[in-house]
Amino acid sequence: MDPGAMSTTDGEDHVASTLQESIASLDARPTTVAVNPVALVVTECITVTSAMRKHARWAHSSVAAILGSSSNKTPAVQRRDRTGQGIISGGEQEEAVPSRWGLRGKKGKSLQDNPLMSAFARLRNHLKGCKDIRTFDTPSMLHPFLQVIRSSSTSAPITSLALIAITKFLSYGIIDHDSPRLSEAMQQLSSAITHCRFEASDSAADEIVLLRILRLMEVIISGRGGEVLGDESVCEMMETGLSMCCQARLSELLRRSAEIAMVSMCQVIFRRLKTLEIQSPHELDAMDEELDGQDNQDGLHMDPTANGEGDSAQHKVEAPQQQSDSDKGQEDNDSTANPASSTLDLPATAADGAPQAPVEIRPYSLPSIRELFRVLVDLLDPHDRQHTDTMRVMALRIVDVALEVAGPSIASHPSLANLAKDTLCRHIFQLVRSDNMAILNESLRVAGTLLATCRNVLKLQQELYLSYLVACLFPRVEIPIEPGIEPSLYEGVPHAPSLIKQPPQQNSSSGRSTPVPVKDRQKLGLEGGARKPDAREAMVENLGGLVRIPSYMAELFVNYDCEIDRGDVCMDIVGLLSRNAFPDSATWSTVNVPPLCLDALLGFVQSIADRLDEEPVTEGFPSAESLRKQRARKAVIIRGATKFNEKPKAGIAYLASQGIIRDPDDPQCIAEFVKGTTRVDKKILGEFIAKRGNEAILSAFIGLFDFTGQRIDEALRQLLHAFRLPGESALIERILTDFSEQYFKMARPQDIANGDAIYILTYAVIMLNTDQHNPNMKQKRMQLEDFTRNVRGVNDGKDFDPEFLQAIYESIKNREIILPEEHSDRNAYDHAWKELLVKCQSTSDIIICDTNIFDADMFAATWKPIIATLSYVFMSATDDAVFSRVVLGFDQCAQIAAQYGLTDALDRIISCLSYISTLAPDVPPSTSLNTEVQSDKKSVMVSETAVRFGRDGRAQLATVVLFQVIKGNEASIRDGWQHLIRIMVNLFVNSLIPPYFLSFQKTLALAPIPLQNPAQTIDRAERPTDAGIFSALTSYVSSFANDEPPEPSQQEIEYTLCTVDTVKECHFEDILANISQLPVESLRALLASLLEHLPEDGSPRVIVVKPEIPGASPRANGPRQKGKGPLYDPSLVFVLELATVLALRDEETVKELAKDVTDTLASVIRDASNHHYIVIARSVYYLLSLLKASNDYDFVRAPVLLHTFSSFNDALLQECAQPILKGLTDCCKGPNALRSELAGSPDFWTILNRLAGVPDAAGDVFQLVEDLTTSPQPGITADNYEAAIALLNEFATAAQVGALEEQLHDQAARRGKVQKPKKPESNEIVVRGSTAMSIVFQLSSRVPNFIEQSHLETTEAWTAYWSPILKTLAHQCLNPCRSLRQQAFSSLQRTLLSNSLAHPDHKEWTAIFSEVLVPLITQLLKPEVYQSDPLGMSETRVRAATLLSKVFLHYLVLLDGTEGGMGDLWLKIITIMDRLGNSGQGDHLEEAVSENLKNMLLVLSNGGYLAPPDENPGRQDLWIETWKRINRFQPNLFNELFPEEAGKPVRSTKGGDVKGEVGPAAEGRETVIAERKKEGEEEDDDDDDGEDDDESEGEKIAEEKEA
Repeated sequence: MDPGAMSTTDGEDHVASTLQESIASLDARPTTVAVNPVALVVTECITVTSAMRKHARWAHSSVAAILGSSSNKTPAVQRRDRTGQGIISGGEQEEAVPSRWGLRGKKGKSLQDNPLMSAFARLRNHLKGCKDIRTFDTPSMLHPFLQVIRSSSTSAPITSLALIAITKFLSYGIIDHDSPRLSEAMQQLSSAITHCRFEASDSAADEIVLLRILRLMEVIISGRGGEVLGDESVCEMMETGLSMCCQARLSELLRRSAEIAMVSMCQVIFRRLKTLEIQSPHELDAMDEELDGQDNQDGLHMDPTANGEGDSAQHKVEAPQQQSDSDKGQEDNDSTANPASSTLDLPATAADGAPQAPVEIRPYSLPSIRELFRVLVDLLDPHDRQHTDTMRVMALRIVDVALEVAGPSIASHPSLANLAKDTLCRHIFQLVRSDNMAILNESLRVAGTLLATCRNVLKLQQELYLSYLVACLFPRVEIPIEPGIEPSLYEGVPHAPSLIKQPPQQNSSSGRSTPVPVKDRQKLGLEGGARKPDAREAMVENLGGLVRIPSYMAELFVNYDCEIDRGDVCMDIVGLLSRNAFPDSATWSTVNVPPLCLDALLGFVQSIADRLDEEPVTEGFPSAESLRKQRARKAVIIRGATKFNEKPKAGIAYLASQGIIRDPDDPQCIAEFVKGTTRVDKKILGEFIAKRGNEAILSAFIGLFDFTGQRIDEALRQLLHAFRLPGESALIERILTDFSEQYFKMARPQDIANGDAIYILTYAVIMLNTDQHNPNMKQKRMQLEDFTRNVRGVNDGKDFDPEFLQAIYESIKNREIILPEEHSDRNAYDHAWKELLVKCQSTSDIIICDTNIFDADMFAATWKPIIATLSYVFMSATDDAVFSRVVLGFDQCAQIAAQYGLTDALDRIISCLSYISTLAPDVPPSTSLNTEVQSDKKSVMVSETAVRFGRDGRAQLATVVLFQVIKGNEASIRDGWQHLIRIMVNLFVNSLIPPYFLSFQKTLALAPIPLQNPAQTIDRAERPTDAGIFSALTSYVSSFANDEPPEPSQQEIEYTLCTVDTVKECHFEDILANISQLPVESLRALLASLLEHLPEDGSPRVIVVKPEIPGASPRANGPRQKGKGPLYDPSLVFVLELATVLALRDEETVKELAKDVTDTLASVIRDASNHHYIVIARSVYYLLSLLKASNDYDFVRAPVLLHTFSSFNDALLQECAQPILKGLTDCCKGPNALRSELAGSPDFWTILNRLAGVPDAAGDVFQLVEDLTTSPQPGITADNYEAAIALLNEFATAAQVGALEEQLHDQAARRGKVQKPKKPESNEIVVRGSTAMSIVFQLSSRVPNFIEQSHLETTEAWTAYWSPILKTLAHQCLNPCRSLRQQAFSSLQRTLLSNSLAHPDHKEWTAIFSEVLVPLITQLLKPEVYQSDPLGMSETRVRAATLLSKVFLHYLVLLDGTEGGMGDLWLKIITIMDRLGNSGQGDHLEEAVSENLKNMLLVLSNGGYLAPPDENPGRQDLWIETWKRINRFQPNLFNELFPEEAGKPVRSTKGGDVKGEVGPAAEGRETVIAERKKEGEEEDDDDDDGEDDDESEGEKIAEEKEA
């Protein structure tokens, strides 16, 4: 990336305009002059000369000086002197050389000829004809004033007046950018003020002159004239300013003023760098290349402190006071405090008097800027004793301004950047080790500004600096355990910086720096060491400023943490800030450090949060994925290198297993790895490669170096940089032998004969290096001759070339080959620094990360200490401001974690806040003392949880924050659900959140989950208002005596109300609504946590022993404990219900999640004996709801569930009645396949049958059956048809309760009273029974279809499908309830007369008589049946007789066609009619019997089925038997119906006539009465089947005939 990218401006045009404006603004509106400018100049001339005349030296000046005309001739031409810096008039030239200005002339010369006075006179003269001052020659205008300034014979007040005049000219715009020859004038002006001399008087007046010089320099630099100054002028002025800053003899005020002026001027000068970048970039680049690498430019060198302490330096004030006499002027010390600079004098001329051509003055540019920067940086050298700390502080302030103004520009120009990279960084990084707080503060500030503006070119320097800060600030102290704060809260805060290979300056075992004792290392700044508290605070502030740069931490992460050879700087800084944000860090720093660190940490989080919504910019950046891989590789290499440093073989094996070393058996692969990483200990590496057996690795290792074209000392330097030479001579020999061979092959040196010569020379070079640089050497150092002597004759018997040896000698002498353990002084730092600079050449610039694409990985690497710190601070804070910042921090962390999918971070936030909230304890608190308090029509549950939470403000705040964090981020939560479920359950069981899920009410149509009854309920409205302490005590004592919990105090109620308000603030309903919309993956985590919350052994989580004594007014609808069964645990139901509604959300959740919930519910139900019935009842409904939703899947099957439910004992089934029926009804409204599967299960009908007898459930059972039997969807099939009929029969039978109402109504009607309306309950049952009858009748229409679809034989099918309906209808014809009986009769009649009932193909249908009608009438004849409805049964018997008659006649033809005909049935009917007629029910029934009998006889007669023997002999027996039986109870019927037959004689049964009474009526009349009596006695013992009676009756009649 272009270094200039760090500039804050947007484009070149904008930059140009901005800079031009800012420069112009300095002098955009010059002070307007009310007086004539020409007059003003003249006035200033008079002012100066007037002051001069009052001075003893000029007391006798000529009249001409006043009149304004010179005594000399006015020169016709003005000419330049040879340097182009002086204006000399013709008449003055002869005086110029012998007469230094201000000195007395030679003896005999008139005072009036003094050039200072005459110059002013000449100027006034020239101005006489001037109309516009802007057209006047600028150097001429300034010339007299400049002479005064440079003259050593003027006093301080006079010099001040000259300075004031020039300052006015510039300020008022009299001298402006369009003034003639402005650049020359400016150069002369700068030269004059930097060489100002005057007679010293008193220090105050002298310093006023210097102040005015400073002011004028500021005006020059800042004004339009500053743009035309040359490089040399700028350097002189800056040198003058710096000299004033550095001179200890000057007053503090003046020095500070000089510093302020320097700061102001440096702002302008360094800002010019930006202007030049836009105006002439190519020229600037060319100049940059030319300057880069030059130490000093010819003629452009500043030295503000030269002779700074010597007596000759008068700080620009000429001569001590005793030499103020003008006669001694010639002997005055002309030197300035500035001997190295130009000392050009204005009037000097060439010896021959011929002027030289003017020199072109180029506006100042990079050379002067670089020189100024160099001088400022050099002033910072901590080891230069000429410079005091005060000077360094001043220089630091100025450098800081330079960096603030032009930091990115400095970084982009190599000539300046190299100064910053090397000298500036080296000095600054040493100054931050200073114990002087002024130095420390300023150096930290400069370091911060440097990194803020130039860090793109300071990669390794920045790492070194930050590593030092981390080393200084990271406490190696365990975090103290505080009471009330769980240590797990601050897990993740590192106790030390990451175990990484530090930069070379930091690690003594690296082999690249010189290890020294720890104390010395700390002094040298190689380690952190102990710093004073104030120093630590300053460092933390500095670090905080860097961290607050928006992209800074991301840059650290990308450029260091993700690079294999760099340290984890970003993580270390976050860890450092986290650790120091803990309150205990104030003990080794200051009380300000913890909040400073917290602020920086939160600033880091804020910067990430601010970038969340930005569009990700990827162009020009490495991909986040590649960095992720790089970090993973780095972690492996660090681990492998650590193993290698302990045991090389183990390290290599590990690295090979991780794919870092391709082949552990290939020496080349191993060599490439150990040479390519900086993380291997150089000492271990040296020993490893030199070890016997590793010759191949050594050879491969040395083979990786390129020695081509290198001199032997250069090659050796390169080799020994890579590892530490081992101590054993054998190992050294092995290394040097291999080196010699490979060097000879690669470099092919001309000066060396063979490998042996190289080997010896190498040893000699190592010895020379030790000799030259070992500080412990006492004897004389080796000279070139000694070195030459050591290697004489070893070059294959010859000497080496002396020049060759000299070059080696000089190289080693001037630049040490760094070998370990040879230094204990500051050279160690210098060597380490040089090494760092070498590495800088191959190190890429920092990537400036103005993007958010790395934020996810950065936060993933750093969130643990951040969240731990926030949690700890939250727990320990007391200040509202701290709370508000921490709350915001938590919220932002959660947003970041959610946005980037860092679920573990979000879970940790939730875990910490849950702990602080106190609402998620491992063991839920007891609810046994929960007390409901009712007041003002409101109810509040006072509980242990509510009271404790209500008095804990921190917990309340944490809870609100927790739910604020969760809201909207639910999809990213994983393990955090564990804590949230605990909180929800805890709040739920204590009545603090509603017992239902607002968002899910449509999912489950169940009543809210019931809670445990409160221990007591108190109505506060009834209590007296003046209950004092005595009454409270009485209440307490009485409650204690009664074994009741004491009533809650007013304070406890207040706490509870506070809790209620806090919970409201959490907006549970919104969170539940969000949960209901979660993606399946997120729901899976929530569901897993829910199911984990269930007790594994099936026992309730909380065993709460309820008081035996009931409360004052327990809730009527609350579940009460029955017997000593399992205790009710509402939390279990809460969890199961939430799990169920989540699984039921949509098809996807059913497919993915329902199985686990189903399995859990099934296990709860299997363990029914250990659970309260409410748990089981609701679980049943949840299961059925899941069954309905998951019919397409096989993890839950209806038959299995139904079988489980049917196995419940009666008590449990009864408790579960409503949920089971609701669930079954819902399922039956679901998919048709499920409906059919349910209805086809025998267990289904078993359950319904068992529940039909439960009064509360009967209605629901009936609705279900009604739906199954009447709706168009499939329900009743051939398989369940009989079960359905039987169940409907039960409902119809239950309707007999209506009989009592009817009978009471009858009695009331007879008495003429108005009967009360029927009870709704019994009415409902009767209506239900009536509907059941209707359904049964409707089902009869479906019987033909059932028979058709059936696999049974036709005969079997008829019995299977018709018989249940007919029997049921017949059974209900006996129902005591009149209305139902009548309905049953109507239905039976319509069914029996149905066209589809009988069939000629089989005789099964004839069972309608033997199994339906005959038993029906038989039952009707029983007294107990009759007594069930005395009034209505008579009518029923009549209808039964009529029905029998109708059905018989309806099927007469078919009956006759059956095998055996209809004879037997007919005789049976006669017998039944006989019994009906003689049942003692009065004339009405007898009449009905008679009419039905007549009807049947006539039809039979007309149809030819019953005819006299003479008409149809084949039916003679039937005829005789018919009349024999009828005559027994209707003796007149024969005569009435067959009068013709009645008159015929009786025939013998053998065919002969019988004498006696006519017709069959005479037969057996005697026996009739006796037999009837006998029948009456036997009637009570009669069973349903009337056939036996008929048979016995037939036998009796036969016996009579025989008699």
